[in-house]
Amino acid sequence: MSQAVPALSRPAAGFVCGLLAALVWGVQAVVSRQSVSDGLTAGDVTILRFLAASLVLLPLALTRMRPFPVGRLGWRRALILTALVGPSYSLILVGGAHFAPALHSAVISPGLIPVCTAVLAFLVFGEKASPARLIGLVVIVCGVALFSWEAILSTPTRADAWIGDLLFVVIALLWSTFGLLARRWGADAVEVTMATCLLSVPFLPLIGLVQPVTLLSAPLSAMALQAIYQGVLVGAVALFLYAQSVTVLGAARAALFLPFVPVVTALVSAAWLGEHASALEVAGMMVAMAGMLVALRAPSSA
Repeated sequence: MSQAVPALSRPAAGFVCGLLAALVWGVQAVVSRQSVSDGLTAGDVTILRFLAASLVLLPLALTRMRPFPVGRLGWRRALILTALVGPSYSLILVGGAHFAPALHSAVISPGLIPVCTAVLAFLVFGEKASPARLIGLVVIVCGVALFSWEAILSTPTRADAWIGDLLFVVIALLWSTFGLLARRWGADAVEVTMATCLLSVPFLPLIGLVQPVTLLSAPLSAMALQAIYQGVLVGAVALFLYAQSVTVLGAARAALFLPFVPVVTALVSAAWLGEHASALEVAGMMVAMAGMLVALRAPSSA
C-alpha cells in the first residue's frame, strides 16, 4: 500500500504544477495592465522584469551553464532566441496593455500561437497538420475574430484596442517562431530561459533610446509588483512549474492547461481592474478556448 502513494501523488503533482503555471500566466496580463494605471512605461516594466529574473536565475546559471551564459545552445542560437523573446518581446507585450484590456492579451496571443506555429511549420519545414488539428485551428481563428470584433470596429468601449490586439498578434508570431526554433534545436526550457534572460541585461540600457523610462520617479510599490511578478513569478517560477508538469504528464497533457489562462485573466481582471468582458468577447473567448482544446488534443501532423 505504501508503494501506491508515490504513483498517485506524482500525476497529482504534475496537475498542480500545470494549474499553478496557468494561474501565474493568467494574472500576468492583469499585472501588465496595472502598470498603465501605476504610470509605468513598457520600458520600465521590461527593465524590471529582466533585472529581477536575472538576479534569481544567475546563481543557477553560474553552476549549470557551460559556457556561461549560453550553455549548450551556443552564442548564435542563444542570441537569436533572445532577439525573439527578450526585451523587444516584453516591450511589445506591455505596450499592447496600454491600448487593450488585459483579457485581450490572454485570449489573442495564446489562442493564435498554435495557429501561427502550424502555419510556420508548414511554410518552413513542410509539416502538415492533421485534419483534427486543422479543425481546431480554424475554430480558434473564428473565436479570436469574434472576440476582437468590437476592437476591430473601434466601438466606444474599445477605442484604440485594435492597436493592442495587433501587438498581441505580433507576440503570437514571435513566440511561435521561438517555439519552433527551440524544438528544432532540442533546447532545454530552463537553459533557454536562463540564457535569454541573462543575455537581455546588456541590452536594457538601450531601451531608453526607444521608450521613456520613469523608474527614478515611479512609486516603489508599483516597481516591486512588476519586478516580483513579471521577473520572479513569470520569468522563473512559472517556467519551473510548467517544466515539471511536462516532465510528469507529458507535453501534450501539460499543454491542456493553457486554455485556462483566459479564464483566470477574465476573473482576475474583473475583480482587480474592474474590466468586464462584453457578451461578444465572452462568446469569442469560449469559441477560441474550444478550438485550443481540440487543436491541442489532436495529433500534431497528418
